[in-house]
Amino acid sequence: MKLVRWLLGRIILFFDFITTPRGVKRDAKLQAQIDTKTASLSLYQFHACPFCVKVRRAIKRNNLKIELRDAKAEGMHRQALLEQGGKVKVPCLRIEQGDQVTWLYESNDIIRFLEQEVVEKAA
Repeated sequence: MKLVRWLLGRIILFFDFITTPRGVKRDAKLQAQIDTKTASLSLYQFHACPFCVKVRRAIKRNNLKIELRDAKAEGMHRQALLEQGGKVKVPCLRIEQGDQVTWLYESNDIIRFLEQEVVEKAA
């Protein structure tokens, strides 16, 4: 089963690589506003997870600068996801707003948040 998952992961990554979307071009001032909004965001992900690939493609398509954190291996990112987010489930977007931190799970919800709360509100 591990071999099948590894093989499928490599296939997903290969097709993601050859079909990578181009980022949208924006005015420098608008892009700077968006970069400021995304500075408080980080995406906890597994590299070959199809849902994580879906979110990363949306990030690339919208030309967003979001820190990617690998939660697959044992380490501080996986531990933070478990302790602060409540579960090791990816993709998960960590949203810092002042003293408040929100953990957003589910790829469609993350993409919707990025497009509505970051991209559209900056425009």
